[in-house]
Amino acid sequence: MIGRFDDLNGKVVIVGSGLAGLMTALTLSPQPVVLVTRGAIGEHTSSAWAQGGIAASLGDGDNAELHLLDTLAAGDGLCDPSVAADIVAEGPAVIASLERAGVTFDRDSSGQLILGLEAAHSCRRIVHASGDGSGAAVVAALLKTVAATPSITVLDGTELRSLLTTDGIVRGLIVSRGSQIAAIATNRVVLATGGIGGLYDSTTNPTSNFGQGVALAARAGAVLADMEFVQFHPTGLDSARRPLALVSEAVRGEGAILVNDRGERFMSGVAGAELAPRDVVARAISAELSKGRRVFLDARPALGNRFAARFPTIDALCREAGINPAAEAIPVRPAVHYHMGGIATDVRGRSSVAGLWAVGEAASTGLHGANRLASNSLLEAAVLGMRAAQDISGTTAGVVSHVLSMSPPQAPDTSVVRGAVSLNLGVLRNRVSLQGAIRTLLPLAEGTAACADPATVALAIGVFAMLREESRGAHARTDFPSKLSVATRRFMTLADILDAARTNIQSFARSA
Repeated sequence: MIGRFDDLNGKVVIVGSGLAGLMTALTLSPQPVVLVTRGAIGEHTSSAWAQGGIAASLGDGDNAELHLLDTLAAGDGLCDPSVAADIVAEGPAVIASLERAGVTFDRDSSGQLILGLEAAHSCRRIVHASGDGSGAAVVAALLKTVAATPSITVLDGTELRSLLTTDGIVRGLIVSRGSQIAAIATNRVVLATGGIGGLYDSTTNPTSNFGQGVALAARAGAVLADMEFVQFHPTGLDSARRPLALVSEAVRGEGAILVNDRGERFMSGVAGAELAPRDVVARAISAELSKGRRVFLDARPALGNRFAARFPTIDALCREAGINPAAEAIPVRPAVHYHMGGIATDVRGRSSVAGLWAVGEAASTGLHGANRLASNSLLEAAVLGMRAAQDISGTTAGVVSHVLSMSPPQAPDTSVVRGAVSLNLGVLRNRVSLQGAIRTLLPLAEGTAACADPATVALAIGVFAMLREESRGAHARTDFPSKLSVATRRFMTLADILDAARTNIQSFARSA
């Protein structure tokens, strides 16, 4: 027998309290919603850690068409152009909506928004709040608004364990709160559960974020998309800290350069140099590291003693690691930062499962393609949060039934899979590494141990990567270094993924 939250039955349930989840809840107000969050509200979310800001075409000479062109170029041929055009056009409206929700963006003495430049943007269009602490400032402002909104019930310290479906329709979810396992009966669930960085040793994400929403949606029958595209931020601060601290792209936007331990500026001959798309820079740094060299981000010529004033958060993180960025070059290495894949949705956040929406990094809308353009993530999170809320507002609770009993799911454990994922599904991949990952992960994903959900997400990444026999965007294969002439997104269910994994293992056994 499991417990119940009977007073919450029938309400919209939003899982996750990053920007996407918060915007969904606030946009639905005054409709009653339940916000489920693993820790305290706003914690364990990548949104609050974002140093970059929100991309919006607000500057002189900028417009949505230019923003779209930059997005499509960074996406390396795999963006859905209509989806991308739709979302980037909302940039100015998103900034206005967030300001109405209590966010204060950085402005100059004349009251104009201060716009930053980041990699692969053709002009300054990054809107910041509190300098390089944009994510924290945005989330903090929204949390105040949520606290003052009586229609939002917050279940903190609560973790989603499974989705309940009947005939392919959501009918509820099982959550854990401390030692209590409980059910909420609802036909409207929004997954805003974030990314998959916790599957890797080197990540800038909260280590508890391993794609739980993606795993549970897949088990409920949802279609997944583009799972192979894992974006490695080129410049994680190379230190003992875990997760790795991020040295924002904005530092390169202000003129910092990349050098190896020989003092060579190895990006100088690459189009865009240090401000090339993230996949290009990450591969270049990985190539240097593979030669046994170290890589540094040198901001001294561009910023010098102004570094701390321009980037106070990054300055503090560097000093925590014993580095003074005004006087020393900053050691960096690639770290998992964002997942372009996830639960396949439309521009309203609807998944393929009735009653299930996904927003933010857990979703794959087609905006980012093979490689996310910097600061489009918070933009998408806000847009999709609002769009999903508007879509849900036209629905009703319908008939919900009580959940009588079920086996309480185990708390997930990523430790068993992290080594295999980090070794085989990193920046550079090949058939041998991918087959090694699939052989290790398939039995774990098919099992019932605590590692099953993390293994399911990791297996999906491995299978999608094995099937994509090319190098495109954030997916780089040393055995298929070229791009195919036609770019095609891939969509698969969990059943498809398991079948492909079994076929791959059988094929490997026959050829061995």
